[in-house]
Amino acid sequence: MQRTRRLFDLDADLQVVQLGLQSSPLLRLGIARRPGLRVPGSWDGFELAVRAVIGQQISVAGATTITARLVAKFGATRTDKPGDLNRAFPTPEVLAQASLAGIGLTNTRLKTLQTLAQAVVDGAISFQAGQKIDEFEQKMRRIPGIGAWTAQYVAMRALRHPDAFLAGDLVLQQVLGGGPRISERETAALSQAWRPWRAYAVMHLWHMSAVSPDRRDLSADITLEKKHVV
Repeated sequence: MQRTRRLFDLDADLQVVQLGLQSSPLLRLGIARRPGLRVPGSWDGFELAVRAVIGQQISVAGATTITARLVAKFGATRTDKPGDLNRAFPTPEVLAQASLAGIGLTNTRLKTLQTLAQAVVDGAISFQAGQKIDEFEQKMRRIPGIGAWTAQYVAMRALRHPDAFLAGDLVLQQVLGGGPRISERETAALSQAWRPWRAYAVMHLWHMSAVSPDRRDLSADITLEKKHVV
């Protein structure tokens, strides 16, 4: 039951979160549109991290296909489950030693997956909650092929860290720029006022992009947002 609550972020006190984001005109608009928005977790941290690596620089559909191949080839069979749900996600021990060629990823990306799996096996990386986000990012970025975006995304969803923030995310940069993309540095600077709830800011900003809000409605709010950062 507790894992399910973490998956759906049911223990978050949204009143406290929203109070911490109210200083932002832009986020006030996002909260008004989706007052119940939470940060989705993950059932298994390693699975989430592998999926994040697979999804780098390819479409969601492509990543879904490749992940399905990975599970079909290396996941343990569950004979007590129906045919379309009878595979468990591969363990770090299996992927660290597996021959992953042929699933549709480049050799560089395959190396990243196996290095990640081995780091989990060795205990160098864990997905337990309560870690300091900067330390977790440093550990993740020691793995070739994993950068700040992936590390922060995994921290947000696997570690359930409420202050994870993806300053290099294209969508965030465009929403905060009112259409034109702002820099990663500007994005990070704007986010400082939203600590320690920046993961919730990410979700609201992503959704604001998805609904294609009228830029005339947002322009004044974005101007006010930028004035908060000198």
